[in-house]
Amino acid sequence: MEEDESTPEKKIDSQLNLPPSMNRPTVSLESRINRLIDSNHYHSPSKPIYSDRFIPSRSGSNFALFDLASSSPKKKDGKEDGAGSYASLLKTALFGPVTPDKSDVVNGFSPSRNIFRFKTETQRSLDLYSPFGSDEAPGVSPSPVKSPRKIPRSPYKVLDAPALQDDFYLNLVDWSAHNVLAVGLGNCVYLWNACSSKVTKLCDLGVDDSVCSVGWSLRGTHLAIGTSSGTVQIWDAVRCKSIRTMEGHRLRVGALAWSSSLLSSGSRDKSILQRDIRSQEDHVSKLKGHKSEVCGLKWSFDNRELASGGNDNKLFVWNQHSTQPVLKYCEHAAAVKAIAWSPHVHGLLASGGGTADRCIRFWNTATNTHLSCVDTNSQVCNLMWSKNVNELVSTHGYSQNQIVVWKYPTMSKLATLTGHTFRVLYLAASPDGQTIVTGAGDETLRFWNVFPSPKSQNRESEIGASSFGRTTIR
Repeated sequence: MEEDESTPEKKIDSQLNLPPSMNRPTVSLESRINRLIDSNHYHSPSKPIYSDRFIPSRSGSNFALFDLASSSPKKKDGKEDGAGSYASLLKTALFGPVTPDKSDVVNGFSPSRNIFRFKTETQRSLDLYSPFGSDEAPGVSPSPVKSPRKIPRSPYKVLDAPALQDDFYLNLVDWSAHNVLAVGLGNCVYLWNACSSKVTKLCDLGVDDSVCSVGWSLRGTHLAIGTSSGTVQIWDAVRCKSIRTMEGHRLRVGALAWSSSLLSSGSRDKSILQRDIRSQEDHVSKLKGHKSEVCGLKWSFDNRELASGGNDNKLFVWNQHSTQPVLKYCEHAAAVKAIAWSPHVHGLLASGGGTADRCIRFWNTATNTHLSCVDTNSQVCNLMWSKNVNELVSTHGYSQNQIVVWKYPTMSKLATLTGHTFRVLYLAASPDGQTIVTGAGDETLRFWNVFPSPKSQNRESEIGASSFGRTTIR
């Protein structure tokens, strides 16, 4: 019986399941435990209390650190109300500092403005680290806003191109699928390897002839050369050997366009000749429709439609078998040299007019509709779509000689590049679609990084950024 009359300290130890490593509770701890036992947590005094964890007093917690002033525990008869403290904290975490009564919720009162609340900004404060949340910090952070792509305003490389003609109706620059740039300078054609920077003289037409256009085949192994005498020469660029010379035009050939083994040539004699290089004939068909020199030719990416522009201010569209244009667009007020098919939307065609027009127009050839028109305030010399993103670049002449990168379909300007002192008459793109080269009558070729790579459209291209320099192409 003497063992039953144990001291109060031993009785408390028997009621608490404390680890053996813990020392005897101090006097202050005993008083706290007594308060918990006397509170409403202890509903059955006749039964022993078993617990696997130690619950400290909440009166020593600093709730002000989490901006939870309204959740301070209430006391009854000078004793801490543990259940009320927990309920208060839970209501504050769910509904915020203003908590409705149960009857209000049942009657249809909206619980709080904090439920499912979306905020566009986050506040960097201690509330971000609060386990209970806060009215000032949402539970889910919004996705970061993507910064606009930075386009370098300077060319990363400049090549001197002596005798590069300042003639709006010629097309003297083209870039092959094998990363080789072809440039017509006077009566010669030069090849510049973009990988090794090696320059090769492909041909010399002689003093009685000159180069008016150059165009690579789709595979990048053969180069077509249009001459001032009206002939078209086909060269094997790998072996630097002439394959054949084709007749048919009476005047200079200023425009060339490839479609697989089919080569289209546009001339000052107002005609377009379709040539199959596999055939022994110089041309397989002749397209008539323009009333003046043909200065722009482009095949669509599916090789089903050919667009042609002329000095008669007309834009025509032909199919694979027609000898007359199937679509005619006459809205331009000046020569149409700039032509570009979209690689992203079937039938989307862009065209640009000369000095008296200065507009870029968009057409849907599938529905035969005019989509939109943008006044650029300067002569439009070239147009080209990016194959990586839905953007296009235009080059201009009188009076600003600028290069503009546009976002389609909003036609907002992403960048305006300057540097040429003459009309920017020539334009070509690298095989990866990131770099463009522009040529002008100032006898320079300038290389610009304007489009993102196809794998990472938000990362600025760094190709050639460390190789800035000025060299001569011949």
